[in-house]
Amino acid sequence: MMAKPLVAIVGRPNVGKSLLFNKLVGRRVAIVEDTPGVTRDRLYETCEWNGREFLLVDTGGIEPNTDSEILRFMRRQAEIAIETADVIVMVTDIQVGVTAADADVADLLLHSGKPIVLAVNKCDSVGPVNPDVYEFYNLGLGDPIEISAVHGHGTGDLLDACVSYFPPAEDEEDDADVIQVAVIGKPNVGKSSLVNCILGEERVVVANQAGTTRDAVDSRFENEYGKYCIIDTAGMRRRAKVDNNVEKYSNLRAVAAIERAQVCLILIDATEGVTEQDTKIAGLCHEAGKAAVIVVNKWDLVDKETNTMARMTEDIRRDLSYMSYAPVLFLSALTGQRVDKLYELINRVVANNAMRITTGALNSLLADATARVQPPTDKGRRLKIYYMTQAGICPPHFVAFCNDARLFHFSYQRYLENQIRAVYGLEGTPIRLTIRQKGDEE
Repeated sequence: MMAKPLVAIVGRPNVGKSLLFNKLVGRRVAIVEDTPGVTRDRLYETCEWNGREFLLVDTGGIEPNTDSEILRFMRRQAEIAIETADVIVMVTDIQVGVTAADADVADLLLHSGKPIVLAVNKCDSVGPVNPDVYEFYNLGLGDPIEISAVHGHGTGDLLDACVSYFPPAEDEEDDADVIQVAVIGKPNVGKSSLVNCILGEERVVVANQAGTTRDAVDSRFENEYGKYCIIDTAGMRRRAKVDNNVEKYSNLRAVAAIERAQVCLILIDATEGVTEQDTKIAGLCHEAGKAAVIVVNKWDLVDKETNTMARMTEDIRRDLSYMSYAPVLFLSALTGQRVDKLYELINRVVANNAMRITTGALNSLLADATARVQPPTDKGRRLKIYYMTQAGICPPHFVAFCNDARLFHFSYQRYLENQIRAVYGLEGTPIRLTIRQKGDEE
């Protein structure tokens, strides 16, 4: 499965970046899940143009030479977005013209060597080209595209220009047998140590200090279990840890890594247990529909008594209740204890994430389930489920057709999901269940 290209919107403050971001993503309604712990900062969103899906990232304004801590911080975050992006959209403001800050930002972008699309915002009137646009050729970024983030003029040309730089859609088909594994978790849980332990060499810098890893690093290896590409990501920091400078993009690299991966190893520190940040990170993986394994690292540092492992597993199940499907593995990246158990787990959850179940099998399961527990009623009307079919994989996506979607209570959806899991296992993968009612267009 190919990763979606990443498009970053950058520019100095107050040129209308966020407005443009909202305009572009406004075409698609964001999915909201009624699951606790699955909140994410909406700074990246999936968009589609001409049949190509891509991730759009909004960045804070870049102030090139600034003493303000927050602005310097925003600049760093914008730089991270630039490093990870496939295409960069630089937004400028026609009402202000080219400023020294614009020139500095353009210079920064030219050094990145990435494809750049120059957007001149606030061209709100339709008609002949505004002569003020020609001034923006001085930035040396090629032809400026007139846009209006408020009215949406020119956004089609802008997206056409972005898509023209995307890699061909079939580029990565050769790697079909290589499993993409993202190692994610908050800083200092031992992600780099685990990668080194797996690769058997000092491939990744390890230091006992949060934030040592800055880039997502890809390493390929092969063993008797199969071929893998492991993506080590920068640790995700909690917002409060960054002196209140809202660290909006600390998750950006990890989000990009989750996007590219087939399976996520969610690392948790055995000495700390599940923290709030762990629930956020696990939520990103759950929301993306990826296969997942919860890996409890530093198990060698825990004083063990009878049932220590069972008690900790219970705590994890309680704190990550929406990921009850993910297997839990206790290991130590430092000593190598139980690391070899990872590969079979990875293979199993990836296979489950891509499992297909025939419509016939699903409907006999549905008949059993509804006979065992009657569908709910409301004011004398009973829910009737006509049939169920699988609409997609990665994650397995099922569609149930019924007489009235309002009667299909959340608890009954959960019951059906549990029945599917009871019969087919589907360990390590989330399940999506869509309810359609008779007479729906689709």
